[in-house]
Amino acid sequence: MTLPGLADDGILLGARARDWREAVRLAGAGLERSGLARRQYADEMVRMIEEHGPYVVISPGLALAHARPGPSVLGDGLSVVVLDEPVAFGHPYNDPVRVVLGLAVATPERHLQLVADIANVFNDSTATQHLAEAADADAVRAILGAPAA
Repeated sequence: MTLPGLADDGILLGARARDWREAVRLAGAGLERSGLARRQYADEMVRMIEEHGPYVVISPGLALAHARPGPSVLGDGLSVVVLDEPVAFGHPYNDPVRVVLGLAVATPERHLQLVADIANVFNDSTATQHLAEAADADAVRAILGAPAA
């Protein structure tokens, strides 16, 4: 299955963040700019990590920030943040993180499917590095196999 459309407004390359919270909030801002989530969704993503630890760091250099489906989600989709300087999330093996994906999904069923679809993209162990080196939004979409939104 292909990932949902990824808008230019949801892609931020060469970003700077002081810490993981700021990196996650940048991903939330991308979801908001894309019309996929309300502003408070970024706070919900941060709170999930504060409550459950850095489980969102799913492979070396890659975090998949998300929160539960709820009223702050307006649609299904992704944002992508590539940091100039990686930040630590506190993960024992996969820190530091340079690529943060923000995921917004409206229903629990679709949430599980999209997480599985994203995991399939990163079965290619070079995908995170390719995202970190992407020159533009089209390159990001090509790596993820996501159409333009």
